[in-house]
Amino acid sequence: MSSSRPTTETRAGDDRTTELIRWAAFSCVLVPVVLLWYGTSLAGTAGTAVGLAAVTAVCRLLLRRSERCAARPPGGAHPPRAPHRGGRRRTGTGSRRGGRHSGGSTPVG
Repeated sequence: MSSSRPTTETRAGDDRTTELIRWAAFSCVLVPVVLLWYGTSLAGTAGTAVGLAAVTAVCRLLLRRSERCAARPPGGAHPPRAPHRGGRRRTGTGSRRGGRHSGGSTPVG
C-alpha cells in the first residue's frame, strides 16, 4: 500500500526550493529599492523589477516542474519501449537511396 505522504527527501527538496523562491522574491523587492536609492530613474527601476519578477516566475515554474518529474517513479506513466530490432527494409523499385550503385546509368545504344 503506497501512502500519499511525501518522503523526507521530497520534503527537504521542497523546503530548499521554497527557500530559494523566497530569496528570489526578496531580491525582486530589494534590487529596485537599491536602484532608486542610488538615483536610477523610476522607469528603469520599474523595468528592472518587472524583468526580475518574470525571471523569478519562470524559474519557480521550472523548479516545481523538475520536482514533479523527479518524484515520479522510474518508468513514469509510459511503459518502456521494446528494443529496436532492425530498420525497415524496402524492396523493389526505389529501394536504394544514395551510395554506390552497381552498373552504369547511361543508356545502351
